[in-house]
Amino acid sequence: MVMRSARLVLVLAAVLSASLAAASKRVVGKLGQTLQATTIHAAPSAKSRVFYSAPKYLYLVLRGEPKNGWQRVLMINGADGYVRAGVLARLPYEVTYDPSRPAASRSGAAAGARPLAAEWGLRFVGTPYKWGGNDLQNGVDCSGFVQKLYGAIGLKLPRTAAEQALVGTPIRRIEDLQPGDRLYFWDSKRGKIGHTGLYIGRGYFVHSSSGRKGVATDYLGDPKWRKTLVAARR
Repeated sequence: MVMRSARLVLVLAAVLSASLAAASKRVVGKLGQTLQATTIHAAPSAKSRVFYSAPKYLYLVLRGEPKNGWQRVLMINGADGYVRAGVLARLPYEVTYDPSRPAASRSGAAAGARPLAAEWGLRFVGTPYKWGGNDLQNGVDCSGFVQKLYGAIGLKLPRTAAEQALVGTPIRRIEDLQPGDRLYFWDSKRGKIGHTGLYIGRGYFVHSSSGRKGVATDYLGDPKWRKTLVAARR
């Protein structure tokens, strides 16, 4: 299989290099790839919490060998995710990475780096929700999450979702959404925009969701989200 990019996507992690020449970077595991759409779980059990719905051909970092039919995969916050070993291809590469920031922040082209902001956001799936929080690993709310991801690629946003929704180029149709576009949802209890996330493609978005989920991915076509989506910005 031909790799189309030097950036390899780690589920729940982000921009990786598969080159052993990067001596200053830490080896974190072996490179793998999903052979079909699957789910990443919090424990080696189909009944455990789903961290992420992974599409076909997504790159993952594999930790150790499969055990009892499950493969452990790396998450940036130090937790483990688990995938059924039978849906993975194990590739002959060791993976290294620098977790300090996404590659986009070093590119000098922040406006064109929005897709990488969304990709980087997948690193933090599992981070708990915290109202008013700004810490991507220990606790963050929805607008803080988006603000931090955009800030990492050099784009400044206001702090609240309602303020952020006024900034940038409006996207009028769902069909025109691109990875990295910001989504804004109506909060009927407060009578204003009260939630936000970043579109990651294939109909999904990543966000910091209040309650048990924390940072997670969700399907935009779910009525809960489709009915409350009121704005999108690029």
